[in-house]
Amino acid sequence: MKEADQSLVRLLADGNFRSGSELGEVLGISRAGVWKRVQRLADFGLTLESVKGKGYRLAQPLELIDSDIVQRRLGGAADLHYQWVTGSTNADALALVGPVSHPQVFITECQLAGRGRRGRVWQSPFAANLYVSVRYTLPGGFAALGGLSLAVGVSVAEALRELEPDLPIALKWPNDLLVDGAKIGGVLIELAGEMDGRVDVVIGVGLNGRMTAAQADAIDQRWIDLAAVLPQMPSRTDLTSQVIIRLMDMLALFEVHGFDAFAESFAKLDAVSGKNVVVRAVDQELVGVAAGVAPDGALLLKTKDGLRSLYGGEVSLRIQ
Repeated sequence: MKEADQSLVRLLADGNFRSGSELGEVLGISRAGVWKRVQRLADFGLTLESVKGKGYRLAQPLELIDSDIVQRRLGGAADLHYQWVTGSTNADALALVGPVSHPQVFITECQLAGRGRRGRVWQSPFAANLYVSVRYTLPGGFAALGGLSLAVGVSVAEALRELEPDLPIALKWPNDLLVDGAKIGGVLIELAGEMDGRVDVVIGVGLNGRMTAAQADAIDQRWIDLAAVLPQMPSRTDLTSQVIIRLMDMLALFEVHGFDAFAESFAKLDAVSGKNVVVRAVDQELVGVAAGVAPDGALLLKTKDGLRSLYGGEVSLRIQ
């Protein structure tokens, strides 16, 4: 996003109307130039309203993350990388030359190419949600990652429960966070490299914060956001800090104990266990009853042919 576009966003951030002439005077451009810049903001998922005689305003006020505060709260536990706009925080983390000797955290206000599991697009409008990725090196090689996405889900769920203890949040194997059966967030784990018995991993987390209907129009499943389920929305800076700190604490524990340290907590949040489910992979479809997860994070599925252990990868799960 160009500096002039950033200036326009700051001027409109409070959600109040600003006339084209007022904006043009501050930005040093013509009213026609203002109109062009306003149109361009739609490329970043911002919804604007234009009313004759009043001018322009954002459909809802927005709040930017204060990256300086987030970095201070991390207290040196990780290096923070912040951008207004990027393609994907996971892609940024993967592009970093590794292996990393110190945790690296990437956050942004907007992703132009946000992605979820199985190549799906992750809707990432400007300053509406939380987009964070952590690059971290774990001992034990690829095998040590068993259950990592579930442990991440537990840590994010606990961060949200600190904001609202009665929040009915649940985890759907292998990577979804749900509230009342609707998706509020997701986890994407990607491998950056493996060397000398250590694995360099990227952990991506997306949380729906406060989206307009227009911003969520392309979402093809039931969704909900934090604004709809929390009695009071935290600042985006506080939310970002809370989630990242929880992730860092989780990774330190996971590095020593693996998924075993989170298995009990996951079982309490498990939205799938005991339910009839359909699991689809590239070349097969399995129907059965979910029976919790194995010590390595695999889904245990009771089928007509016996108990099966299924791993995340390129599979999808649907509760019947």
